[in-house]
Amino acid sequence: MSQPLIDLSISAKRFAERRVIADVAFQVAPGEIVSLVGPSGCGKSTLLRIIAGLDSDYEGRVSVLGHPPRLRLDEVGLVFQEPRLLPWLTVAQNVGFELGAKGASNPRVAELLAEVGLADHANAYPKQLSGGQAQRAAIARGLFSRPRLLLLDEPFSAVDAFTRMRLQDLLKTVAARHDATLLLVTHDVGEAVYLSDRVIVLASGPGRLSGQVRVDIAHPRDRRDPQLAKHEGQALELLEGADAQVGAA
Repeated sequence: MSQPLIDLSISAKRFAERRVIADVAFQVAPGEIVSLVGPSGCGKSTLLRIIAGLDSDYEGRVSVLGHPPRLRLDEVGLVFQEPRLLPWLTVAQNVGFELGAKGASNPRVAELLAEVGLADHANAYPKQLSGGQAQRAAIARGLFSRPRLLLLDEPFSAVDAFTRMRLQDLLKTVAARHDATLLLVTHDVGEAVYLSDRVIVLASGPGRLSGQVRVDIAHPRDRRDPQLAKHEGQALELLEGADAQVGAA
């Protein structure tokens, strides 16, 4: 069995005196697409920050790509809810930002922009893009350094439903082409099931594991497949069970 890209076991994470995560443990294997779902405040985005190396104040053990978490863009790519493009740079300059002033002329920038459908927008500025186009640019930027792991924090929540579906399909296609492992945070259970090989469900009060659903359906997937609805129902049951436990506490 290959070594997991992520091996996480956190006994506690606190903000001041408040415990926000308790006894969360999971692994992510190379090539997997895994989603974290759960109610607001259950620690989804905090877990992503820990894995990215942006937060080291926790109790437990975390290994990412065989070593403690550290902010290394050549190993771990990041895509946030907002595109976070620098407004004074062109799209090409944003994608190749890691290389500095000469980044826009790197051949990989043109390749990635073509893959995400922005070949004709290389010299545009972020204010000239739609929300979906800006998020396409953010995905290209996240993949620029050829990371083995791509972390995504609710990347499609700010766009309309049709654009969201197109971006979901784009993400799957581009990630597969680049052999990237994905860990996605989302509030949308349907999105998690459609995209993922495995959905990890978290409960709140404090954040902890409620269970997981393995989505054993081959890609590409048909959104109308009744098996997807079945898996979505399993995930929703885990979420509802977690809420019941909190209410009874």
